[in-house]
Amino acid sequence: MAHTVFILFVCIGFLLKPYATFYIPGVAPLDFRKGENVEVKAVKMTSTKTQLPYDYYDVAVHCKPLNGTKYKSENLGEILRGDRIVNTKYKVEMDVNVQCQTLCKDVTLNQEQSATLGKRIRNNYYVHLLVDNLPCATKFQNVDTHEVLYEHGYRLGMYTKQSDEAFLNNHLVIKLFYHKESEEVYRVVGFEVEPKSIDSKRITVSDDGSCTIQNGKTTQKIDPKGENKVTMTYEIEWSASETRWASRWDTYLTMTDVQIHWFSIINSVIVVFFLAGILSMIIVKTLRRDIARYNQEDSDDVTEETGWKLVHGDVFRPPRRKNVLTALIGSGIQIFLMSFIVIVFAALGMLSPSSRGALITAACFLYVFMGLVAGFYSGRIYKTIKGSNWKRTAALTATLYPAVVFSVGFFLNFFIWGRRSSGAVPFSTMLAILVMWLGISFPLVCLGFYFGYRKQPYEQPVRTNQIPRQVPEQQWFLHPVLSTLMAGVLPFGAMFIELFFIFSAIWENQYYYLFGFLFLVFIIIIVSCSQISIVITYFQLCGEDYHWWWRSFIASGGSAFYVFTYSIFYFFTKLDITEFVPSMLYFGYTLLICFTFWILTGTIGFIASYIFVRKIYAAVKIE
Repeated sequence: MAHTVFILFVCIGFLLKPYATFYIPGVAPLDFRKGENVEVKAVKMTSTKTQLPYDYYDVAVHCKPLNGTKYKSENLGEILRGDRIVNTKYKVEMDVNVQCQTLCKDVTLNQEQSATLGKRIRNNYYVHLLVDNLPCATKFQNVDTHEVLYEHGYRLGMYTKQSDEAFLNNHLVIKLFYHKESEEVYRVVGFEVEPKSIDSKRITVSDDGSCTIQNGKTTQKIDPKGENKVTMTYEIEWSASETRWASRWDTYLTMTDVQIHWFSIINSVIVVFFLAGILSMIIVKTLRRDIARYNQEDSDDVTEETGWKLVHGDVFRPPRRKNVLTALIGSGIQIFLMSFIVIVFAALGMLSPSSRGALITAACFLYVFMGLVAGFYSGRIYKTIKGSNWKRTAALTATLYPAVVFSVGFFLNFFIWGRRSSGAVPFSTMLAILVMWLGISFPLVCLGFYFGYRKQPYEQPVRTNQIPRQVPEQQWFLHPVLSTLMAGVLPFGAMFIELFFIFSAIWENQYYYLFGFLFLVFIIIIVSCSQISIVITYFQLCGEDYHWWWRSFIASGGSAFYVFTYSIFYFFTKLDITEFVPSMLYFGYTLLICFTFWILTGTIGFIASYIFVRKIYAAVKIE
């Protein structure tokens, strides 16, 4: 116990300073000379109200360059995120200020284009631009605390609900910051945008493309039911900054409630560790007493067997639906290895937000290649529980989880396609994912399963009787539903604070970067799921119920129910989603997250219970 607490405080001390850890950027720094062209790219438009990203050129006011649009070749993660990185018409030169420049003059929007633009503004869409792989941010001040904050991207426009009017931000003040590495070498270290709505009638455009803005307060109103004529302009402001290139992401990763986050996480971790320690002490003490008593009874040879020793002849009796259980455990091992490696590398800074899409790409490829290990262990477990149809079970292990994810994703993708969102996965990418699954993951799982099934099964410490015992009536608290609900409380308690930040990153377009804390939470989930599964299994065996195989898996996965319950709470209290398709996307993807988490925690609990059962029955003398 003391050793565990010492390790805990060492980990906390290491994690309390996330900014002090080394930073591995996604790309090498780009050096610029004064007057050199600095390319401005667009990523997408996003909204927390619809959860449907759109291409930058989805609205007609975003004028296309004269030499045409060129989309950047993207990795798998960027495509799945809905990023569509494309060049823009903005002309920016290093450390050259521009007072007012025309992006496009007198753009006439027909009724359909006006309706689309008005709808995007009403849905509170943000535009995301890039300069040197650095996203733009809008600076604002908290009215109550006067604290300077940043929001990602800039608003496409403003919508006033009282008058039902939409106003377009047609003038951008682009504020760029540079750090001089030497007299002639500049590096971009900051990118802010100040959007403004200016009536196009107040903008006078010269022949050379420059413009002047007359004084006034009239703004660019958009009539969604008629034609609109809009002029888009921008200005460039360069400023020197003391921020070095390696620290330029700190602005985007700064959290307003980071102190509260630290305190909450540390509080949860300490509580869970102490609960786990107390639980371990009770179980170990009780088991030692049981084992000593049972071995004493064997030497006396006078008393009748009682408790969990009584079911020694049935405790390793193969479960029902052994092929499905094996497939779930194999999928869980695959998910566990993928999650663990991704979180470790992310905690080391190798999957930082500057490496756009790297996290999702790494997760996909790791899941595919971890199939070999998962197949090996699931094959050996299948042979241990006396499975005979190994080929069908190997195929089921390779297809069960991916088939569910692919089917749900494919179904939801139809609705995203219907809304013409950039979040829709292209058909070519879906084919590539199918090739990864059926061409790499499937053969690797089957190969691993084949070698695992050929190995000797895990040796059981006791023999199984030919005739199964009758299971007596169980206590009320050992009911499967009740025990599952009770078992899910401790793991969920360890993670629910971190869950808020993860949900914010997924559904509110925030950057998640505290992977050090996430790693610690992941370790706590492993410990808590293992211990709660062992406790449930112990009480079940004491009640002479030897059907622990499925119960250990399902009960330890009970925290997935609480995760889904929390997602419903989060939907109604934190999000402003009102339309049908975004709501369906939210709950569809959340169900996939909960299903994944159920398999992961269920596998952890099953393996812990299996090791526990083998250990305790190996410790008693069975005649």
